[in-house]
Amino acid sequence: MADNGAGASNQRNTRIKQSNLECKNLYDYLKSRPSNVLEKLYNHPTICLAVYRELPDLARQYVIRLLFVEQPVPQAVVASWGSQTFSKEHTYATKVLAELTLWQEAAIPGGLLGWILSPMFKRNLKIALLGGGKAWSMSSALEVDSKARDVAFLDTYSQERWECVLHYMVGSQQQEGISADAVRILLHAGLMKRDEDDGTLVITRQGFQFLLLDRQAQVWHFLLQYLDTVEERGLNLVECLTFLFQLSFSTLGKDYSTEGMSPGLLIFLQHLREFGLVYQRKRKAGRFYPTRLALNITSSQNKVTADIEEDRPKGYIVVETNYRVYAYTDSNLQVALIALFTELMYRFPNLVVGVITRDSIRQALKGGITADQVIGFLKQHAHPQMLDAEAKQPLPPTVVDQIKLWELERNRLTYNEGVLYSQFLSQADFNVLKEYTESNGVLIWCNKEKRTLVINKSAHDDVKKFWKRYSKGN
Repeated sequence: MADNGAGASNQRNTRIKQSNLECKNLYDYLKSRPSNVLEKLYNHPTICLAVYRELPDLARQYVIRLLFVEQPVPQAVVASWGSQTFSKEHTYATKVLAELTLWQEAAIPGGLLGWILSPMFKRNLKIALLGGGKAWSMSSALEVDSKARDVAFLDTYSQERWECVLHYMVGSQQQEGISADAVRILLHAGLMKRDEDDGTLVITRQGFQFLLLDRQAQVWHFLLQYLDTVEERGLNLVECLTFLFQLSFSTLGKDYSTEGMSPGLLIFLQHLREFGLVYQRKRKAGRFYPTRLALNITSSQNKVTADIEEDRPKGYIVVETNYRVYAYTDSNLQVALIALFTELMYRFPNLVVGVITRDSIRQALKGGITADQVIGFLKQHAHPQMLDAEAKQPLPPTVVDQIKLWELERNRLTYNEGVLYSQFLSQADFNVLKEYTESNGVLIWCNKEKRTLVINKSAHDDVKKFWKRYSKGN
């Protein structure tokens, strides 16, 4: 048997590695935190309430039923609380609660295993649901603000601050006002990178995907990337997360006090101010106003409240069956986003006309944008008249199908970096190695008649070690 490394003769099998944007929800983020960090987080009622709110429906039911039980409940009893029809949901709920360390296994007399809620989480969730505990530091009484800001002002402010970041990413001329911290986060998140030739910042494939996300998902992903850097800044991760959760339960249009905040929290507040999550007239002002961007920021997209819905841009895009796109907007940012996947034809003061073509979609796909993201963006910003159509479909089905077909056309071939194994001395040797690679999930391709295998390159060393052991045994 001879193995051939992935050299010049196997160049065509080289896999093109394309990293896509991974948007974590609250569960994905918390389960990646160390257990000692989770324990500190659960010492705050606001965090316990936010975590409980985002649990699967069945998991929330288990938590409520166990909240006032002071001894372990047999696992079989917990499983019996739901129908066998929903066994998959039960398995997922138990997995989520265990990975977030919200409950733990405990032995019951008789050798059975039971579930019992984490004492820290149980105590603070009770406080959050029933009242009590220490008051939030930002809830201190304040005098009436002589220069109070209304909701309309806060909406305009948060939109301008956040769009500064997006303008910077698309290379728009309206880039003034973006902070150095925001640029640093864009680089850390891989949404932008420095060009190898001239060192200028250019958008990445992940950045293109980021631009087509809805506003809430953008802000949450951006903040998660920021939280990855807080310790480098000398800030306390638990303290920042706690404040962020408190903001998510705040009231729009109400001012809150900075009294009692630590120096680290005051720095964190200034960064949130730069991103548009809070408004503060002056750095030393003793009050701040949360904006819509901060409200319910940890909520899943399917649980967005009416307050967040009101902040969403009104629909402005009309798509016709001839692939023409009409965007009723004068925003340079919105025009730049549409240009990511269309060929712009005309531009008027409040109208842009473009066309979706095979080349424009292929260019978007090459940049990392998927067909589903293009379709989702068009649906999200569809003009109200398209939503009122009799078919109740905001986009023509022919256009949707064609965009997907263009993506499938580009993805007809997949590339894997592999190592070729051939020249086996016997069929038995070939079968042994074939079964081993198949069972380990590293077999890419095989030809039984020619006794040829192609395996994943990353498993090459392990396969060689296995083959040496097998050869010595025979």
